[in-house]
Amino acid sequence: MGALQLIETYKSDLQNYSVQQLRHIPEAGVWSLCQMYDHVILVAHEYLDQVEYCAAASEEQTLGKTEFGEKLFQNGGFPPIKIRLPVEMNAPPNNSETNEELMRRVDQVIERMKDWEGKVDSINPNYKIKHGGFGWLNAREWYDLIGMHFRHHLRQKSELEQRLLVK
Repeated sequence: MGALQLIETYKSDLQNYSVQQLRHIPEAGVWSLCQMYDHVILVAHEYLDQVEYCAAASEEQTLGKTEFGEKLFQNGGFPPIKIRLPVEMNAPPNNSETNEELMRRVDQVIERMKDWEGKVDSINPNYKIKHGGFGWLNAREWYDLIGMHFRHHLRQKSELEQRLLVK
């Protein structure tokens, strides 16, 4: 399943939750579905901003990815583990949105991705922006990272949905 199709599935699934289910925090330290959606949407926009920065760059970058970044792209995705960000980067995502607001925000991600889909491969692959954990990434890699990140959160999404069923 391609990234856009996967994100469309996330959007479609929003119709299945009540607002209470969407905002339900199952236990301390665990996000609600709303928070998870907020997170993947914010990160997608952040990655698309990096695509734009690569497109606007004028200086080539010879440095490459970190060892973890190389493995990530060789494997085509994140390892099936829970990743906890450092405390300063781990502020709880928004938990106050409705299904409609999240759908609108997912649509914005989809539109931005469609805008770049046909242009991303024409950007000089040596125009790169540094990712804190993965090293220097070009526009195509930043773009592909969006789908990898949505895919990475599928297990979390499924776990949260399962917890809703047992309520």
